[in-house]
Amino acid sequence: MSNVTAENARPANPAGVEESLWAQMMMMRRIYMASPVFKVLFAISAGSFVVVVATALGQIVLNQWYKPFYDAIERRDTDAFFHQLTIFAGIAGVLVLFNVSQQWLNQMFRLKLREGLTRDLIAEWMRPRRAFRLASVGAIGINPDQRMQEDAGHLADLTTDLAFGLLQSSILLFSFVGVLWSLSDGFVFHVGERSFDIPGYMVWAAIIYAGSASWLSWLVGRPLINLNGERYNREAALRFTMMRVNEHIDSISLAGGEAAEQQRLENDLGSVLTAMRNIFRAQINLAWVVDGYGWVTVVAPILVAAPVYFAGHISFGGLMMAVGAFNQVHTSLRWFIANIGAITDWRATLQRITSFRSALIGTDALNDTEGRIEFSLNDSNRLTIDDLEVASPSGHTRLEEPRVEIAPGERIVIIGDPGTGKTLLFRALAGLWPWGSGRVGLPNDEPITFLPRTPYLPPGKLRDVLSYPQSDVFDDAQLSEALSKVGLQRLASNLDTEARWDRELSDEDERLLSFARLSLHKPRWIFIDEVLESMEPPAQRRALSILQKDLQGSTIVSIGRPLPDHKLFTRGLQLVRFAKPSKHPSARSDRTLEELKA
Repeated sequence: MSNVTAENARPANPAGVEESLWAQMMMMRRIYMASPVFKVLFAISAGSFVVVVATALGQIVLNQWYKPFYDAIERRDTDAFFHQLTIFAGIAGVLVLFNVSQQWLNQMFRLKLREGLTRDLIAEWMRPRRAFRLASVGAIGINPDQRMQEDAGHLADLTTDLAFGLLQSSILLFSFVGVLWSLSDGFVFHVGERSFDIPGYMVWAAIIYAGSASWLSWLVGRPLINLNGERYNREAALRFTMMRVNEHIDSISLAGGEAAEQQRLENDLGSVLTAMRNIFRAQINLAWVVDGYGWVTVVAPILVAAPVYFAGHISFGGLMMAVGAFNQVHTSLRWFIANIGAITDWRATLQRITSFRSALIGTDALNDTEGRIEFSLNDSNRLTIDDLEVASPSGHTRLEEPRVEIAPGERIVIIGDPGTGKTLLFRALAGLWPWGSGRVGLPNDEPITFLPRTPYLPPGKLRDVLSYPQSDVFDDAQLSEALSKVGLQRLASNLDTEARWDRELSDEDERLLSFARLSLHKPRWIFIDEVLESMEPPAQRRALSILQKDLQGSTIVSIGRPLPDHKLFTRGLQLVRFAKPSKHPSARSDRTLEELKA
């Protein structure tokens, strides 16, 4: 059952408007601040910070170990050599413990990060009528499952790796800058007859070296942001086409349309391959920079530390200690270079997630020019429709009568010629399609059940399908009786059978099952969209029996055409359609069913 209420929220950001990185980060912050996983994420982050700091201290101790170890090798001192190996075993054991602990914390952080984001997206997607409207906003509504499942998981993985990698690199940088500064402090360069000193020159050399590499890598790798985003969009289109073909494979096979569908699939695949080729070209350009600097890095630390060593200011062990410190500082500074591909991927994925969430929030707008139907609750237990016009790109649909009032217990049929927008009116009254003008006053405190032409049968046990959207509210006897009323008593023994019932049952059986639901839930207000007219006479008689006997006191509004030789509906309303909005003509608000038939 669904209860239509007033929905007047305007979109925070129209679909397709690209937000800044800061706006996207603030959106993610709001998501997690409001998430139940926030406290767990904070605790894991604090624990990771402690472990990373402890690991950095262990790396400093390991770096200091280089000097006595390599000095012992230079002196050929066997006892000192084995003693230093013993010390190394202790240091390595502690660092292994820290590394394993950090890996576990990273995995827990990744898990909770995905949980918080996916739960938020599902909650926004499943707000009343949003999922339906999202399908009408264009390309961003294609494959929402991919955005919430694949993109959310990918974003959680990238965020975890990049965030903790950046944290570790930053702490190691601040830890080893002091070591590198002390090793090169006070050294004097002699060039000809001139002498000069650069305090902590190794630190500045590392900064200049890594900074130039980072700047060039960003310059070359920046196009990957848009290229990755384009690839994800085209992958989504290919996946959507494949799912569509799979869902309609019976109709495609009967029509002999395999060749046409193959062409569509190959076209979508071609666009994916084109996007991948563009990415590969950009990655090759980036590889020239990253790999080039990578080879220079093999000798760069020794070249930078060589003047101090050859001048006799440090021993061979001190040289290796300086090389280790330089490598740590350089590795921290070149974190950006090493992760440029992941950063561009993260940026593209973040953009897809935030644009999708903005589209979810902004699905209340068809465009800037269309108005919206007003929904409100009446003081009385009646439904009123005043000057209702339902807008769509192909025209406008309205009732011939400008004002309609429906009292409890009435039985009404809304009649319209083919193409007048009967289903569009059904969706508008349900609140799924809010665009147009006029007012719908809903009965006070009375939920309305809407019965579409194709009922939804969720996968699972048959008892849950019958009870949907509730569960465990009816006993076996009630369920069996409901099935018997619609001629489906053969299914009574399968109440606990799990299956895809939308594939197990025929279309006629699915519609009968929806009337069995009505007999169980007994809603007070029911709107039906061209269901009765599509049923075979025996099934139609069973459905009408449910409406007459089980739902004797319920208000029933059927949108479609009058049933011949049946007195269920006593009042009729006429539906009309026109190309452009116009004023409603004056008309009687209460016509008999016989007048409409004529």
